[in-house]
Amino acid sequence: MAFLELHRKRLRHNHRFLKELFEKQGMDWGIVTKLLCGNETYLKEVIDLGEKELHDTRISNLKAIKRLAPEVQTVYIKPPAKRAIPNVVRYADVSFNSDLTTIRQLSEEAVRQDRHHKVIIMVEMGDLREGVMGDELIEFYAGVFELPHISIIGLGTNLNCLNGIMPTQDKLIQLCLYKQLIESRFNKHIPWVTGGTTVTIPLLLKKQLPKGVNHFRVGEALFFGKDLFTNGTIKGMRNDVFRLHAEVIELSEKPMVPIGEQGLNVSGETPEYDEKDIGRTAFRAILDIGLLDVDPAHITPLDERVKIIEASSDMLVLDLDDNPAGYKVGDLVSFAPDYMGTLGVMNSRYIDKVVR
Repeated sequence: MAFLELHRKRLRHNHRFLKELFEKQGMDWGIVTKLLCGNETYLKEVIDLGEKELHDTRISNLKAIKRLAPEVQTVYIKPPAKRAIPNVVRYADVSFNSDLTTIRQLSEEAVRQDRHHKVIIMVEMGDLREGVMGDELIEFYAGVFELPHISIIGLGTNLNCLNGIMPTQDKLIQLCLYKQLIESRFNKHIPWVTGGTTVTIPLLLKKQLPKGVNHFRVGEALFFGKDLFTNGTIKGMRNDVFRLHAEVIELSEKPMVPIGEQGLNVSGETPEYDEKDIGRTAFRAILDIGLLDVDPAHITPLDERVKIIEASSDMLVLDLDDNPAGYKVGDLVSFAPDYMGTLGVMNSRYIDKVVR
């Protein structure tokens, strides 16, 4: 049976690295938990790290966090949908926003619930996902500051998430200047410039981060030690917090090229093959995991002699060549999932999640 492992000591190693880094720089930060898809076993591991601010994009996940740790500040990190506003106010202490009508509705709902709701205004800095355009910021803020039961605690931006636009000193300096301009114009204090995410950590390590950026929200670096500038691992961090294991349910020596008239497979594709493999055979293993659980493009076999051939909805087929490792039915094959691979597995209710 397939299962995903979270290695506690490796997670805590990465957390210590980040905690020391941010404390040394005087940074506030929170952990982005959306990867965990609300899994309470894994959420408890993150809560036990001791940070008091958790970020997510799903209200049900924030609800689970509040149930496990009511004292944690929960942050909803995408613009709220209109129909979700009552639950956003109920389960999120803070929300990211880029629409004035939405913030007005958050204010009305906060009044109804007799709650105080904090907002971070997202600014468009070039990646073209969510964010208010710079030349509209003054008018936007003017419409928010006086709303009842609403306080602005920061302005922020998302980079690299949609079009791969990378953070630069210039972009982040501009974000800090927006904060100064708004504070001066309205005589208000805005505590945070939340321009820091995993992709920004290399700038911090190289001492290239503008001093005005004082808040980070981090997920991928914590769970994968990822350096998004190099696509490698941040020096001193670990990339093996998660490991995926799947069981061999069939192993046979079979032809390397399919036999018969070829059409489309379950994914709507026509798999290609190398003509030099016609007439050749190899050992093939079938594993108890498939497209319903994970995209094979986002998992890498830890045994370099193993090659992923293709997957159907519930099974993954491997090429073992002449099977030098001696795999047999019932053995486990292990994989390193990347962020999107882990997200797929976490979202599958068919794969067990365990802690080691």
